Amino acid sequence: MLNKEEIKNIIPQREPFLMIDEVDEFVPGESAVAYKNVDESEWYFKGHFPGNPIMPGVLIAESLAQTGAVAILSLEENKGKNALFGGIDKMKFKKMVVPGDKLKLEVKIIKKKGPIGVGEGIATVNGVLAAKGEFTFAVV
Repeated sequence: MLNKEEIKNIIPQREPFLMIDEVDEFVPGESAVAYKNVDESEWYFKGHFPGNPIMPGVLIAESLAQTGAVAILSLEENKGKNALFGGIDKMKFKKMVVPGDKLKLEVKIIKKKGPIGVGEGIATVNGVLAAKGEFTFAVV
């Protein structure tokens, strides 16, 4: 398992935009499983939405992307690089994510060709699907 400090040794994101708290398992270049503890003090809940806090879908997508980045940037040849979005496809949001939820983030790298690849991500809360989609990335 990787804690936040160990995650920071792999991906470049930092607070308040580091969207994963721990990595449970990962296979460099292939897959990663991470968690985000959704806390009521998160910066985005102040405006999304006052009195009815819901984690923005785009930040769930970002959490999945950072999980995939752990998998791809943990490869020796990618150390010190960044993984950038090239596209998001087939993204669906199925459940609201709210304060107190523990978001499980699972990403598999399904295609790679040179610095370009595609990851398939699934986000769940207590086994219930919250979001899923595919992410095209470029390692730079």
